[in-house]
Amino acid sequence: MSAIVVNAELGGRRRPALPVWDRLRLSDRMRRLLLEGDTEGRYGGHTDSDAGYRLTMALAVGCSQPGRAWSPADFHHALIYTPTAGGAWARRLRERKGTLYAEAKLTAMLDKAADRVAAAPVIRGRDDAVEALGGIRRAVEARTWPARGGADTDQKNLAARLGLCERAGGVEHVVSVRQLAELMGCAKATAEASDRRLKKAGWLVLLSSGSGKDHGSRWELRLSEDEVETGARPGQLPATGTRGAGTVLPAHPDGPDGSRTDTASLAALMGHDAFHRYAHGTSGARLLTCLDPLDGDDVAQLSRATGLHRTTVVRRMDGLVEDRLAVELDGRYYLAPALSAPGRLHADGPVLSETAERRGTAGLGERRRARHLRDRHNYRRWLAERVEQRRSRRPALELVPEGILDPDTGELLDEAWSGWDVRDRAHPVWRGHDRPVAESRGAAVGACA
Repeated sequence: MSAIVVNAELGGRRRPALPVWDRLRLSDRMRRLLLEGDTEGRYGGHTDSDAGYRLTMALAVGCSQPGRAWSPADFHHALIYTPTAGGAWARRLRERKGTLYAEAKLTAMLDKAADRVAAAPVIRGRDDAVEALGGIRRAVEARTWPARGGADTDQKNLAARLGLCERAGGVEHVVSVRQLAELMGCAKATAEASDRRLKKAGWLVLLSSGSGKDHGSRWELRLSEDEVETGARPGQLPATGTRGAGTVLPAHPDGPDGSRTDTASLAALMGHDAFHRYAHGTSGARLLTCLDPLDGDDVAQLSRATGLHRTTVVRRMDGLVEDRLAVELDGRYYLAPALSAPGRLHADGPVLSETAERRGTAGLGERRRARHLRDRHNYRRWLAERVEQRRSRRPALELVPEGILDPDTGELLDEAWSGWDVRDRAHPVWRGHDRPVAESRGAAVGACA
């Protein structure tokens, strides 16, 4: 395609054609990835070739979006025939394997990306993504999560992931297990066990495991199989005898929505030192998020909302009242004025820090974060040491023997290698066209022998 376009309206004057990324619509993030490369390190792999393939595949997905899909010729032009930073891997592939192979490879990657985009649910904007997340949040809040079996920890896990998905703008999100443990306010092993239970129940789908030193795993948040199979909407009981029957919170007699754990408030509280396992714990945080500053709840309502035993509710609520986080009046519990806000609850007040000091748990969250920081540092050092050990243990395979090229002048000393670019002894490249490729390759292999 010619790079010059004649504009008749300008009197036949010639002007350069627009680049393909300006003629075709491309998101700002994909445009930066194409022109500047992976500056954020989001597509790193075990090797440079692996990282280049991931970056190119991400560009293929970005160029296959509905309404702005690129043709293979446009994709080849932007990555192979234009010196863009994002096309470095494709141009190296062309040097090693040839033009036809590189174009076929990029076409196959573009087709694969188009199939994946077509199979994904259609989300036309942020409003659709927020609506999908709202349905998942309502289902999580409508379900009872008893403390036995780790279900209360699973509720914290989903609350943390819902916050990550809202910031990411969709059901897909990236998080490491240490980051998740810090958000949940628990140990790393506890977060890993919760992930396994949620994957088995159908709430989570692992899209790709984290690789490298700075990349978390990519997850997708979904409704569980119980919600899909029974057809029950949040707040409605499944049919008797079906899966999930008896696990959805019945409607509150005094209100349309009933008492339920507010997952947004739970995400703000569960990582605080005041709700460490040695203080009020997960049960205290869940009970506190069920309270309202104006509408009180009794023990029976809180027990139904959280799945906790009545004696556990009474013991936990007594501790919350003692630390001025809740107020009791005539057998009903209300949210303390110090934590009340237009959004029902806020965790920025000094009353929570005072509670952590009184319970002896102040600073435990910071110690956990410091321990995770040391673990990350040690993991990065282990990765660097492993790479050095592999390099020292496995020398690079050199196909071109010594003495073929003059190191001072760059002159080819052996005529058997005529037509070959042997500057890289490990990867000789065929450059000649004066004789058949098979004959030259046979001569080169004979010279190696």
